[in-house]
Amino acid sequence: MRAIRAWLAIFIIGLVLSGVTAFPLVAEVRLLAWLLGPTGFIDHVRDGLVTTSEHYPFIAYGTDWLAFAHLVIAIAFVGPWRDPVRNVWVIEWGMICCVAIVPLALIAGPVRGLPFWWTLIDISFGVFGIAPLLYVRRLIRRLPTAVSPPVAAR
Repeated sequence: MRAIRAWLAIFIIGLVLSGVTAFPLVAEVRLLAWLLGPTGFIDHVRDGLVTTSEHYPFIAYGTDWLAFAHLVIAIAFVGPWRDPVRNVWVIEWGMICCVAIVPLALIAGPVRGLPFWWTLIDISFGVFGIAPLLYVRRLIRRLPTAVSPPVAAR
């Protein structure tokens, strides 16, 4: 149970950080551009975000919802943290989501004009996300079902 909870805590923290960092995009990309120096694409992203923020701030509402979604998804993983046997389906759902990142990135990346290296970064979220979930699922399958008492017994 300790290993399951530890890996789920890491996964939940990753989702929360991913969500929270989607709010201050302009400041983050300005910092990234400053740290990396002239890069072309990152500078282009910074300029686009700054211009959009100045002239069309309501567009950022879309990334606010993206951030919110990450936070809500993180909350879903509290179920398996509390009762992994009964909530293994959440782990499997998360694995499906990680796999679904690949076609989304491969289709939407080129449609939106992203460089291929950026598409690979996006795909890496699915790869790095599914690894701990696969391990957690394996650990859950080893647990006796007695860990999760029937609902009527609670």
